[in-house]
Amino acid sequence: MSMNLEPLFEPFEIHNLTLRNRVAMAPMTRNFSPGGVPGDDVVAYYRRRAEAGVGLIITEGTTVNHPAANGYPNVPAFHGEQALAGWKKVVDAVHEAGGAIFPQLWHVGAVRKEGIEPDPSVPGYSPSGLFAPGKPNGKAMTKEDIRDVIQAFGDAAQDAKALGFDGVEIHGAHGYLLDQFLWEGTNQRDDEYGGSLENRLRFVVEIVEEVRHRVGPDFPIMLRFSQWKQQDYEARLVHSPDELERFLTPLVAAGVDIFHASTRRFWEPEFEGSHLNLAGWTQKLSGKPTMSVGSVGLTEDFISGTFASTQAAVEKAGIDELVERMNNHEFELIAVGRALLQDPEWLVKVRDGRFDEIEAFARKSLETLY
Repeated sequence: MSMNLEPLFEPFEIHNLTLRNRVAMAPMTRNFSPGGVPGDDVVAYYRRRAEAGVGLIITEGTTVNHPAANGYPNVPAFHGEQALAGWKKVVDAVHEAGGAIFPQLWHVGAVRKEGIEPDPSVPGYSPSGLFAPGKPNGKAMTKEDIRDVIQAFGDAAQDAKALGFDGVEIHGAHGYLLDQFLWEGTNQRDDEYGGSLENRLRFVVEIVEEVRHRVGPDFPIMLRFSQWKQQDYEARLVHSPDELERFLTPLVAAGVDIFHASTRRFWEPEFEGSHLNLAGWTQKLSGKPTMSVGSVGLTEDFISGTFASTQAAVEKAGIDELVERMNNHEFELIAVGRALLQDPEWLVKVRDGRFDEIEAFARKSLETLY
């Protein structure tokens, strides 16, 4: 294969951090941390990807220190002595292998249902007590609740820096708590946290401001956001470049360094009349570097390819369009999910042109932590 792969393997600099290449491991919930504590198997899982050349590891979603942050069994926490000690082992292993690592800081919001650990009696928390438009679940957050969650994100970011992480990613996508504030369908508040786009942004802006305050000016902050929601794949936060610019501007002012624009298929254009995807438009309008994501190395997206497809394996797809877009600086970084979950050496094989050796993604790989 004669494709010029250099755009994938150029170093990337942000503040005091230099990544050895432009490829990140996308955050993927794995449910292998009993009691919220990442064990030695989790350490080995992340180490394998770093040893195989991945520039940046973004951890699976890790819950901040709020009673309702978690929504799933066996997901890792980012608070408490045992959990943080486990993450310290992960950080050290990734660094020893030459990689960089960000934790993804997460609160699930109204996705949480009563009965879920750590305290089954705690309901879901959200801006308006809605899981989706017209679908109640849990409690609407008071302003005191809002302040508590903002502090929890700040605490987690401060701990991340103390543990030696290279930056943090704030999870603001996919219909979880931050996204529930952003999304008009689930944010029906009539105070300063609801109504206009700027008001719906306020909670996320205040989280970013708090994180920036805790970590200082040179510690990278990435924000993951999406148009689509797990509650509605066709949902939209913004409908035009002008609206997207209104969305991005306060977040840049608050301290976001990198936007991780989550899409299901990276090659799909975001707005009519342009080939740019969501990351491309975000980089153009914000002036900040962006990370794209979505079915890299696959021909089906996460939803159809992982859960809906009747095929045991998802067919491998070429990366020529990805390389072309990165060569044009549509976006600066690319996150790879299932391809790396299935085959830790995916990037090495791509680099060496050993495409016939890349393992096709199979759903059974979700059942083990390798």
